[in-house]
Amino acid sequence: MARVLAITPNPALDLSIGLERLVPGDVNRARVCRTSPAGKGNNVARVLAGHGHEVTVTGFLGAANAGAFEAAFVEWGVVDGFVRVPGETRTNAKLAEADGRVTDINAPGMAIRDGDVGRLAEAVAAEAGDPPDAVVMAGSLPPGLTTAMLHAVLEPLISAGVPLWLDASGTALDAGLALAPALIKPNGAELAACVGRELVSPADLIDAGRELQGRGVAEVAISRGADGVLWLTRTDVLAATAPPVTVESTVCAGDTLVAGLMHGRLSGWPDIDTLAFAVALSADAVTRIGVGRSDTPVFETLLGAVAVHAVDIEAPVE
Repeated sequence: MARVLAITPNPALDLSIGLERLVPGDVNRARVCRTSPAGKGNNVARVLAGHGHEVTVTGFLGAANAGAFEAAFVEWGVVDGFVRVPGETRTNAKLAEADGRVTDINAPGMAIRDGDVGRLAEAVAAEAGDPPDAVVMAGSLPPGLTTAMLHAVLEPLISAGVPLWLDASGTALDAGLALAPALIKPNGAELAACVGRELVSPADLIDAGRELQGRGVAEVAISRGADGVLWLTRTDVLAATAPPVTVESTVCAGDTLVAGLMHGRLSGWPDIDTLAFAVALSADAVTRIGVGRSDTPVFETLLGAVAVHAVDIEAPVE
């Protein structure tokens, strides 16, 4: 299998709370409550390691509460390359309601100093000496980490020709776009922010994705929630929809989708098979609190029910 470096600049402990319905200003009774080490890049790494890839995780981790992450990295089977910084890694609250609505309450993260960035740059440069097959950077940027700093950290990998997979929004997405990533995975709102206009229809989404490809992005996977995924590869546009499932939490669905696409690509699968696998894996993820798994009894059923087709961009897109 492949070697992957997963960068999570701003990881978090996720406090996932499942409840019937959130009533602001009232006492709410949780059906389930769980705290787990997370961060988008860590979630991707967890899925990839579970499918046999050799994964190193890195970014900035608070020294004061690193223990939970260290135990998780051992459990997941990933190599811990995180730079320890003073303080505690943030805690984010995810409030998942029975109808599938999720309310995120995200903390800003620890303030990062120049010396911390220098240590991360050294760690990444060491990885570039024996380049991995791919690097994925996912999630937000912590306070103090500028776009220029991020580019300096990633430059050795980019210069070594390592493909960059990017799953981010806001400042982190803007910073990554300048590095001509191999793939980005925006949702509709994030894509609209990138191109600076409202995107109403699937055709609008495709046009916006093509615009980003014209600006140097190789591929764009547009997540559309229950409406599925549009994947603009270098040559085609593929659309996929998943069967309806009982939703427990949508928190890790996007991270699982990215990992599924990476797994298929790194395994040399055809694009149609890769997209079907990734969408089924993401559908499995929403049935639980946590990432998707392909070793569940229902996964093969989900995979068989995923519909994938090539989009004729000359015809109306539904």
